[in-house]
Amino acid sequence: MSVICLGQHNVRCCPQKESTNLLAIDADDTLWDCQSHFNAVEDRYFELLKPYGDRPYLYEEFFQTEKANMSSLGFGSKAFTISMIENALRVSGGSISSSKIAEIISLGKTLLDMPTTPLPHVEETLKLIHNTNERPYKMVVFTKGELLEQESKLNRSGLLPYFDDIMIVSDKDDNAYQRLFSQYGANAESTIVIGNSFKSDIAPAICQGARAIYIPYHITWRMEHAQEFEHERITKLSNFKEIPFYI
Repeated sequence: MSVICLGQHNVRCCPQKESTNLLAIDADDTLWDCQSHFNAVEDRYFELLKPYGDRPYLYEEFFQTEKANMSSLGFGSKAFTISMIENALRVSGGSISSSKIAEIISLGKTLLDMPTTPLPHVEETLKLIHNTNERPYKMVVFTKGELLEQESKLNRSGLLPYFDDIMIVSDKDDNAYQRLFSQYGANAESTIVIGNSFKSDIAPAICQGARAIYIPYHITWRMEHAQEFEHERITKLSNFKEIPFYI
């Protein structure tokens, strides 16, 4: 999604205290660690492919395979695993053994059971903002990925009691944000989007007219890299526990 509409803004400050009707909170790498598990699987995957090239070559080839598959396979462990298999067959010229393909499949399956332990201060903060007297806003998990996989992670996290609903989308594009506002009876100006991805959480929220709380994670998937910018409706925080001061 282009952020050209934001190029004119270069001032960062705390958001105005407007009435908030909706908190839309990202899941992966916002509520729990996710990317480090994918990175660990990639490390083992590249070890399996060592006979077919050095790591920079294998890394770039896999990235291009994932990128090419994104529009048809979407996000998540299953798409990731299919891309690993396809890429392995291609870089090996079809010579990779069936035992290595089986190991790649097993690696991909480990991601379906990755730990979803809440990150520091997440649960206590969610409990605080959920239990606020006469809470004026709905709290919704707004995440992208494969439906069954994201539902499973949320169930395992133990965080569902703190949310009013879950919205899982194939991608966080402009249409997804419009559906978010419509489904929960909120307008952009009364919505705060909270997440770790500038590309998927912050930039599109600002383009739609919402406010955004940006909490960068120490690892960012290459597909989520984006040029960051400052804006009066963006608040950048270092810790989840700071959220109550800005809603």
